[in-house]
Amino acid sequence: MPTHIGIDPGVSGAIAAILEDGSVRFFDMPVRKVKSGKGAKSEYDASELASILQLDGIYCRSHATIERQQSMPEQGVASTFKTGFGFGLLVGVLAGLKLPYTVVSAVTWKRRMMDGMGKEKGASILRAKQLFPQTAGELNLKKHHGRADALLIAAYGRLTSF
Repeated sequence: MPTHIGIDPGVSGAIAAILEDGSVRFFDMPVRKVKSGKGAKSEYDASELASILQLDGIYCRSHATIERQQSMPEQGVASTFKTGFGFGLLVGVLAGLKLPYTVVSAVTWKRRMMDGMGKEKGASILRAKQLFPQTAGELNLKKHHGRADALLIAAYGRLTSF
């Protein structure tokens, strides 16, 4: 069985890999701090992302599922650009590595993986712990919802791919 990678895009997102042996690995989205006129801001670290995806046990025989990003009503122009840029960068890294991938909307993967659960961010942590109890120690903070989403996206990919 191949490795399934789930990607929750966004600078506060994460990457989760369900390995062939059923174990799970998490990586918070690689970002770097860049000075701006208002202090420091986070931006994607594309080379670190490529390094993560090429790690032994993840890259071999892998398939990635990434959540589609889109602008939201009343979202500012700068925010819309940042969202689109980030999504395009992530897809570009996957394509550059020749990693097969599937793009899925949040509504689609959540309908399948979060059936009967609430819509708050903590619900994805609870569902991920239910489905993968071995991850409880790595999903113990509210900020880990990106990891939980990435794991559920990977699980969705495992259920629907190949």
